[in-house]
Amino acid sequence: MENNSHIVVKNLNVYFGTNHVLKNVCLEIPDKKITAIIGPSGCGKTTLLKCFNRLIDSTDGVKVTGEVLVDNENIFDPKADLPRLRKKMGLLSQQPFPLPMSIYDNITFGLKLQGIRKKKILDGIVEHYLKMASLWEEVKDRLHSPASRLSIGQQQRLCLARGLAVEPDVILGDEPTSALDPQSSAHIEKKFIELKEKYSIVFVTHILRQARRIADHIIYIHMGEIIEQGPACEVLQNPKEQKTKDYVFGVIS
Repeated sequence: MENNSHIVVKNLNVYFGTNHVLKNVCLEIPDKKITAIIGPSGCGKTTLLKCFNRLIDSTDGVKVTGEVLVDNENIFDPKADLPRLRKKMGLLSQQPFPLPMSIYDNITFGLKLQGIRKKKILDGIVEHYLKMASLWEEVKDRLHSPASRLSIGQQQRLCLARGLAVEPDVILGDEPTSALDPQSSAHIEKKFIELKEKYSIVFVTHILRQARRIADHIIYIHMGEIIEQGPACEVLQNPKEQKTKDYVFGVIS
């Protein structure tokens, strides 16, 4: 690895009933880098991402074996403190899901659950993380209006700010720009590049141009197996494996 590993996966297998979705996955996610998970539709990209915060648990009939180590702690250990581990993971979904409340309350919701109640402290946090998400100037005069009135792109940046406010270690993105227009997508991409100074970022994308623009590290999955992983410049420009070459260079078999 070119950097310390934040997440280490060892012999991870995921079954949905009799369907073997992820097969003996072994990989490392570098710390404070942007990692893109790429591969054809249905290859297991989102399933892998859901393992990192154990959202995979909500899938009916799922069976998981192996280990996912976050800061050297196996999150699939039966004794794992799941709420604490999930707090380490901020998540951006394909579609933004602002809570049915005001912009301000979206940011403070998780903080209040942690017992933070003082308005002056909450005001400062709201401003700080909306600025981090490049949204403050657009919404500072309507913080108490419904978040649902924001554009889709603004809602996604609000969800980013909400996730950052609880101070995660890792930002996960499941095709986080797929529902956005090009300008809003560029906002998120630019923000990811800025945020990697502080966070490890792992996102699923089907847009190879996007992976080329912002990823430092690439994981290529095919039919539930890790075919290749490594620095983006190597995997995307000079892949070692034939399956990776075919995917990256658009060879149709």
